[in-house]
Amino acid sequence: MFRRYNLSFGLVFLLVGNVFWHEDAFATSNPPEKPTVKQILHRGNGSEPQSLDPHKSEGVPSANIQRDLYEGLLSESPSGELVPGVAQRWKISDKGLRYTFDLRPDAKWSNGDAVTASDFVYSWQRIVNPKTGSFYAQTLAPIKNAEAIIQGKKAASELGVRALNAHQLEVNLKGPTPYFLGLLTHSSTYPVHRASVEKHGDKFARAGNLVSNGPFVLTEWAVQSHILLTRNPLYWDNANTRLEQVYYYPIDNQASELKRYRAGELHIAESLPLSQIPWLRKNLPDDLRITNYLGIYYLGYNLVRAPFKENKKLRQALSMVIDREILTDKILKTGETAAYSWIPPNVANYQHQEYEWKTWTKQKRIDTAKALFKEAGYGKDKPLTVEIRYNTSENHKKVAIVVASMWKKHLGVKTTLHNEEWKVFLANRKAKKVTEVFRAGWIADYNDAFSFAELMHSQHGVNDSGYDNPHYDDLLAKSAKQADGMKRKYLLQQAEKILLADYPVIPIYYYMSKHLVKPYVGGYQDNVMDHHHSKHMFIKAH
Repeated sequence: MFRRYNLSFGLVFLLVGNVFWHEDAFATSNPPEKPTVKQILHRGNGSEPQSLDPHKSEGVPSANIQRDLYEGLLSESPSGELVPGVAQRWKISDKGLRYTFDLRPDAKWSNGDAVTASDFVYSWQRIVNPKTGSFYAQTLAPIKNAEAIIQGKKAASELGVRALNAHQLEVNLKGPTPYFLGLLTHSSTYPVHRASVEKHGDKFARAGNLVSNGPFVLTEWAVQSHILLTRNPLYWDNANTRLEQVYYYPIDNQASELKRYRAGELHIAESLPLSQIPWLRKNLPDDLRITNYLGIYYLGYNLVRAPFKENKKLRQALSMVIDREILTDKILKTGETAAYSWIPPNVANYQHQEYEWKTWTKQKRIDTAKALFKEAGYGKDKPLTVEIRYNTSENHKKVAIVVASMWKKHLGVKTTLHNEEWKVFLANRKAKKVTEVFRAGWIADYNDAFSFAELMHSQHGVNDSGYDNPHYDDLLAKSAKQADGMKRKYLLQQAEKILLADYPVIPIYYYMSKHLVKPYVGGYQDNVMDHHHSKHMFIKAH
């Protein structure tokens, strides 16, 4: 028996695990009226993307652009709800182990080729194939045989996906996975055009080579200048796309981005200098968008080399003396909350838990940390010298300076700060040869605790701390197969307790998204995932 969901028409309510998803299909038979102003959107985008290959890239800058270039089986509405993408409908077996997706017959690649079920089979096999080197291969871990393939124990062809026909895809899972539909909006699950990959290899995602299936196509990529996307006339929902072009600008310096926004060069500013938030609240209140965001800002320890390898007491001491409230209330001042756990408090169907010392007095925390620091082998006679590495950003620098001052004041730690361009920073984090403490952040791929928990799995491609605890991995594996919601939550809570006790990372604060958006940009809606597809936006007369 199957439960069938058709979200192409009208309104339906979809039950996924314990979460009701309200689906509002926005494709209509009456396209919007032709705009009277030039439909070109200019977006700030943080750092230069390291790649537009959805199976190899990582980070928000790449994902922002990929959401415009590609489309997965499911997509998102402006408010962040799940809506049909390439799949116009699907059905789920009663046991939740088999998903059958019916693909749109009018879905095409930008060169005119039909988008088929075989494209998804090829693409997902490519993701989990160790030869690809995907940082997000673990995203597909719920699919049958995926983990064995990632570990090199089985061939990619044994992945539990198959094309039933040109427009019907079957996916078999290893266990019931309530969040499975949600993860299918993640950029790593997007399809790639096989003929282009085989012809151009690693260069297939460059301007002039890239064949994509989303509402826009890649026209130009001028490194450290801009990336230009142009409307794709072959996109199945092109009639409801209003923008003709989208410019993305890599701007590492938040002050420079603000200047360009105020000068009218940008319609959307991706990031803002913290020092200017009070001024923006007063002078640009209609432009300033600050809202809840499913993400955590943290510092990671390099656990594969000294001084943090096999020295949990040292890791705990450094975490305990950081006054997170000073950072959130005095430095950030934009609604962020101090983090004393790994999984944020507003994740659906999860009971928040925290370090027990959160409720201690500041002095008790400091005294305990000093004792742990001494037991770890450090003190006045043997001071600790450590480096904090972060990607170039005035905001990251401010956080690092405050943390370093707290370590110096309470433990006598000598800290050096090292900033790097985004691509170099990511490469050094992964290599684990030069990093000691590094800045990091994690944004949920879907609204479920597992989206945070899986990052610290020993085999996850973005586990840059090198954390490896078999008990933790085992609990995640058991939770992935557990159909009972309460039992699954318990397993994930037990896993988080182990993680917190091991101190592989220092949670600092839970994110708020902060952007500037011109009031005449239509179709932009705040949402907890902070995903903003350009296809929903347009420029109003102003």
